[in-house]
Order: sequence, then C-alpha cells, then structure tokens
Amino acid sequence: MKILGIDPGLAATGWAIVEKAKTPLLGDYGCITTAKTAAFASRLDAIFRKSQAIIRQYQPDVLVIEELFFAKNSKTAINVAQAMGVVKLAGQQAKIPVIGYTPLHIKIAIVGYGRADKHQIEFMVKKILHRQESIKPNHAADAVAVALTHLFQNPQLK
Repeated sequence: MKILGIDPGLAATGWAIVEKAKTPLLGDYGCITTAKTAAFASRLDAIFRKSQAIIRQYQPDVLVIEELFFAKNSKTAINVAQAMGVVKLAGQQAKIPVIGYTPLHIKIAIVGYGRADKHQIEFMVKKILHRQESIKPNHAADAVAVALTHLFQNPQLK
C-alpha cells in the first residue's frame, strides 16, 4: 500500500509518500511552492499540475489530505480550501480514493494527544520512521503525519 499524504496550502503544499511494511517506510517527500506574486488562479493551476505529476510518478493507492478544522483568518481558510480542492481533483482524476483527516485526528493518531504542537508531531514522526534528522520543510513533515495517520487508522492495509 502506497499512501500519498498532503498538507495543503497556497504558498506551500507538503507531500509525502509512505509505504506500509513491517514498519512504515518513507519513500519521498517535498513541497509544492507557489510565488506570492503570481495570479491566484495560476497558483492553483501549479498546485494541480504538480499534484498530478506526483501521482503519475509514484502511483499511490490512496491520497490522504489534511482537512480544514477551523480558521481564525477566513481569507486564508478560503484560499487553503481552494488549494485542497485542486489536489482532491488531481486524485479524483487519477481514480484513486481521496480521504481527509482533521488536524485533531492527526494529532491523536501520531502523538496520542489532540492538543499536541508541531514540535511534538515532528518528534513522533522522526521516532516512528527511525530517523535521526527531522523532515524539512515543515509542510512535508505534516504530509508524512497525514499519511501515517491513514496507515494507523487502517491496520488491515496491505
């Protein structure tokens, strides 16, 4: 089972490939970035096309994405929601399941505590994957956490 985890954002969308094995295996990871000076629609197009390219390259069995839980800044939330939409569309067009997890769900699955901070999640991702170094950038680390959440929530996956 190959899982594509996504941490959506307009400026930076983190992605990670995690495979099920005896212990979870981190395949590859990275970040789709867009220029703040580019037109909004152009930024969405870049996220969509790069998401399609990642899906074509790695052939994941499922795409899992961090859902919006709430937002203090509604403009930012709307922009992130639109970025989420184009990533979900890329998964749908590739005919792979698209599943969302809330930040609360991810924190509980990775740390065991719903109010865990980013440092705690980063620490646990390192431990789970038996890594010495943290995954950078942070958006990619968050994408790994999303993928691991799916793995932990579905132990029957092959």
